[in-house]
Amino acid sequence: MSYFMKFVSRAALLLPLTGMALPAQATRDEQVEPPARTAEESLPLRRVSLFSSGVGFFEHTGVLDGSTRVSLPFQVEAVNDALKSLVINDPDSSPAVSYPSEQTLPRTLKSLAVDLLGNTGVPELLNSLKGAEIEVLVPHPISGRIVFVETRPRYIARDRGDMEVEVYLSLYTREGIKVISLKEIQGFSFKDPRVNADMNRALDLIAQSRDAETRRLTIELSGKTKRKVSLSYVIPAPVWKAAYRLDLSQAQPLMQGWAIVDNTGDADWEQVELSLVTGRPVSFVQNLYPPYHLRRPVVPLSIPGIAEARTYESGSAETQKMSRGSNTAMLAKEYNMDQIAEAAAREEAAAYASAAAPRPSAVTGGGVETAQGRAAGEYFEFTIKKPVTLPRQQSAMLPLVESIIPVEKILVFSGANAAQGRPSNPAIAAELTNTTGMKLPAGPVTVYDGGTYAGDALIEFFPLNEKRLISYGEDLSVTGSIAVSASRSIVSVTIQKGIMTINRKQVYERSYTFRNAGNEEKRLLLEHPITAGTTLTAPDSYAEKTSGLYRFALVLPYKNNGNANELVFTVKEERPLSETIALTQLSSNAFIGYSANQEIPAAAREALRAAIALKQKVDEAKQKLAALEAQWNRLIAEQERTRQNLEAAGNQSQQGQHYLTRLAEQDAEIDGLYKTILEAQQTVQSAQEEYEVYIGGMALN
Repeated sequence: MSYFMKFVSRAALLLPLTGMALPAQATRDEQVEPPARTAEESLPLRRVSLFSSGVGFFEHTGVLDGSTRVSLPFQVEAVNDALKSLVINDPDSSPAVSYPSEQTLPRTLKSLAVDLLGNTGVPELLNSLKGAEIEVLVPHPISGRIVFVETRPRYIARDRGDMEVEVYLSLYTREGIKVISLKEIQGFSFKDPRVNADMNRALDLIAQSRDAETRRLTIELSGKTKRKVSLSYVIPAPVWKAAYRLDLSQAQPLMQGWAIVDNTGDADWEQVELSLVTGRPVSFVQNLYPPYHLRRPVVPLSIPGIAEARTYESGSAETQKMSRGSNTAMLAKEYNMDQIAEAAAREEAAAYASAAAPRPSAVTGGGVETAQGRAAGEYFEFTIKKPVTLPRQQSAMLPLVESIIPVEKILVFSGANAAQGRPSNPAIAAELTNTTGMKLPAGPVTVYDGGTYAGDALIEFFPLNEKRLISYGEDLSVTGSIAVSASRSIVSVTIQKGIMTINRKQVYERSYTFRNAGNEEKRLLLEHPITAGTTLTAPDSYAEKTSGLYRFALVLPYKNNGNANELVFTVKEERPLSETIALTQLSSNAFIGYSANQEIPAAAREALRAAIALKQKVDEAKQKLAALEAQWNRLIAEQERTRQNLEAAGNQSQQGQHYLTRLAEQDAEIDGLYKTILEAQQTVQSAQEEYEVYIGGMALN
């Protein structure tokens, strides 16, 4: 049965309580309760689970007999998490939890008769207790009530102007007011028992608050029988780390893993069951510890008030009727204004309450959704075989795994790095297979080979029975280079309904050249970055494929008996490209360019040449029409200038008669040109229609 099911079956209580009724403070005549026992004394820490998310689960377990008060200390930054997660599992009591809030000390001290807040001195203390009965020794005792405390200047050297301030206490005694210098007072005591009690309590509170970084939760367990009790909570804890060692020197490679844990709490770990958990749980902090006060709006009292004085005008029946209507309208208007005012007050109150209401805290990396959930990753738990003892503020390295695993040495060459001009030596790598029987968290790997240190590597989360590559150095005896080229060619051309579609292929070619200067063959894994939107055409297979890489397994030859020690390996990728062209929008030059392209099939080029002839016919007709229209515009402009000259010279003058003759000639010329333009327009229209009919009827698959 899981811990949580045990907790439910035994009716445990989740109690982050803040508003419970606490027992009244004991008076002098009442029996004082014994101090709370620490959790280490009554309920020792028995189980700890550390999470990779930065929190820890702590469980205290023990046997209690009768009623017990248990004290749990927490760092200030952990109190919110403790209040959020505390679980009390006691089958024979109704637990109660109390704790000092952030404002307990200052507010409690302010409520006492004796105010010891800040750096209070004797003058300030006595002055704050005006009216209190006191007995002072000067050296004989004098009893009286404090009137006030005052300061008086006193010259030390009058000629130099040096002086000091002396403090005096004024007491009201049976003999009258006596003024006593504080220098003369050897001691004093208060006669009022309540003042003395408040003095003791203030000093106790100040003594308890010396450790400003710790807050204690006091748990009242009121059971009467002997029973097993447990307390558990989740608080911030350092993230545990994993580190590995890989020994390749042996015939069977050995992998050893260690877990690094830190006990930064205020309690020693004595023979605790330690579990290490890796995963991605949802975790957040909410401010449950500090008191929160909600501001409320102030609503005006609903008081009728005083009626407004009114005056009325006299008039005829019709006027009076209208007047009554006006008064009714006025009252309705006033009534509506009251409603509007009340509605505005309600809106203001709602807005105020909304602004004052607490809002969800932002959480780092995103918001906490309560309406829907999503998988936050799996949880993997590692339990240390033997109980762990670790003193507070100490760290330890604990064995996590030790196992023989399959390892295969290999070189890894990064095509991405080579293309960017980075080092062209392949990495010395090892391909690991996880046969340890457990899922391993991410961490650094220190590699040993040949009986000595070989390098460092990093490994990501390592599931069971999967393979991982790690690299821990570079092989300087092997070099690699890359040559990059790209080409584009036409695959096919189709023409349908005046639309020409040209299908091309973009070919990316990368040739890798490797040179092995060693004296033995070497296995190499080439990591070739996948070009987006392409398919692999050469070679026709690969060893592995990831989301961004092809991996090709190669064997590098070495120079022996005149054999070459170089290997050239070519990778080709293709990307399809498509171009759609509206033939009716093409210019003659563009037609000529496509028809001369030898990549385009011959049938398409012949069809385009026929289209060129028709297109040129259209262009020639349009050019002729444009010339005629330009001539027309020129004649119209000349005719307008002739009319202006005729108006200036008059039609009766000799010059005017000349302009009249010219106007007649221009009219005849314009009439003839008009007919020619109509014919040219018809020619353009016919040529355009013939061209468009041909283009629309072209069909080539």
